[in-house]
Amino acid sequence: MKQTELIMGMPITIEVVDKAAGKYFKALFDYFREVDRQYSTYKKDSEISRINAGLPKSKWSREMKMVLDLCEKTKKDTKGYFNISHHGKIDPSGLVKGWSIANTAKILLNHKVTNFYIEAGGDIQVSGKDKDSKPWIVGIRNPFNMNEIIKTIAVASEGVATSGTYIRGQHIYDPFRPEATIKRVKSLTVIGLNIYDADRYATAAFAMGEQGIGFIESIPELEGYMVTDDKLATYTSGFERYVVNV
Repeated sequence: MKQTELIMGMPITIEVVDKAAGKYFKALFDYFREVDRQYSTYKKDSEISRINAGLPKSKWSREMKMVLDLCEKTKKDTKGYFNISHHGKIDPSGLVKGWSIANTAKILLNHKVTNFYIEAGGDIQVSGKDKDSKPWIVGIRNPFNMNEIIKTIAVASEGVATSGTYIRGQHIYDPFRPEATIKRVKSLTVIGLNIYDADRYATAAFAMGEQGIGFIESIPELEGYMVTDDKLATYTSGFERYVVNV
């Protein structure tokens, strides 16, 4: 069973293979709506917007404090390249999307649902097998032609996240040169043990520019695939084990 809804300004798709698991769809999509209500910088009444408007820390929710602590930890882990502060405001969306997908996966796993696919705005978490009892297949799009898949990978329990400028334009910044656009890199796809790690590290690696793929290589649990503006691809040493020929 498969269902897609537009939430957080992007299509969110959930597919479950296990019988009768479709009964959880409403709760899962409601969870994403609640995340949007709390963390959207586009909603004036969201908690993150109220924080940016001056809400004192004593009135922040426990969860918000935890998420912002995770952002700070990621900043340290990436030597400052993951930075949610920009122009005096904070925006944790570079972590929240993967975090919320990972939480949705946990909800399904806690209900003994083990075969599923969750995608939010191109970031993906899978578990188990697809409807044909095969590993889940994920395509990496050509950033110069959105209708073309340039690599196809097979994953069974991993998270896959892609950062790039080809859909949303320049929305990731080098915190050490915030006014400069990130050049050369068009897209960077990261495969991680889970979407939480894949998403936050993909964001940081993209902010690093061409050095980002080397950063991904340095983390044993991650693999990456980078495309630059001269249409060349560079990938980490273990990436090819995920590649399938279709």
